[in-house]
Amino acid sequence: MKQETIETGELSYAPCRYPGSRMLFRGPRKRLDMPYMAFLGGTETYGKFIEKPFPMLVEKAMRQPCVNFGCVNGGIDVFLKDGTVLDICQKAEMTVLQIMGAQNLSNRFYAVHPRRNDRFQSASTVLRAIYHDVDFADFSFNRQMLTALHSQSLDRFETVVNELREAWSARMKTLIGLIGERCLLLWFSEDRVCDDHWSDRPNQLQTDPLFITASMIDELRPLVKKVVVVNPSETAIGQGTKGMFFPPSQLKTASEMLGPECHVEAARALIPGIRDNLYSI
Repeated sequence: MKQETIETGELSYAPCRYPGSRMLFRGPRKRLDMPYMAFLGGTETYGKFIEKPFPMLVEKAMRQPCVNFGCVNGGIDVFLKDGTVLDICQKAEMTVLQIMGAQNLSNRFYAVHPRRNDRFQSASTVLRAIYHDVDFADFSFNRQMLTALHSQSLDRFETVVNELREAWSARMKTLIGLIGERCLLLWFSEDRVCDDHWSDRPNQLQTDPLFITASMIDELRPLVKKVVVVNPSETAIGQGTKGMFFPPSQLKTASEMLGPECHVEAARALIPGIRDNLYSI
């Protein structure tokens, strides 16, 4: 992942590496020779455009180092392929794993970039056969590709969704198994946790985390300490980009993200769950 930069210079992500990992993560780098917690997830965990993302707020409240392994537009694959991150999580007092979408992982139908998981890399012969009328050379991003497949055929698209869900469930079980039982899952999104068909949701392919259902999460509950669901309040969402730091060219991107008050609510929801389970270990 390339270093994130802000043109205005008002926010520094202090990017850092942990020995053995090829990834750049948000810093400052934490000491690992004392008790710490780890946070794995996507853009929200990383805290793009956010001065104090929820891992930092939890760190302040708990007075314990929190290692931020958030990856902008990341998926499950980026963590499964990083032995250093997995080792650090195994040794953590607690690991908070953000629930990420099913679109950003390699599966039977297509492959994603190994580190920038939102990037579409190639379609398998199976997917090309199912969508023989689509030119996959036109796509650079997974969601862009999925949107095109959805427009082409709803019936065929249902097959793709089922494959992504199966791959996600299997990969999540593997990841949690490698992290260990000291793991909390975090749903951090405007969208509610439910079993509604994806096509019945108002935003359809803009839902986040994409294609994840309540039943899929229920399958993971026995493997983790707790599942924390955070749907930010209307008041927090209504703040828009207030308090965010971004260049003018990134206004549209920033306006689609969860702002500082949403992160405050996420931290408030996480802290009791962490405390209850941390001290019961």
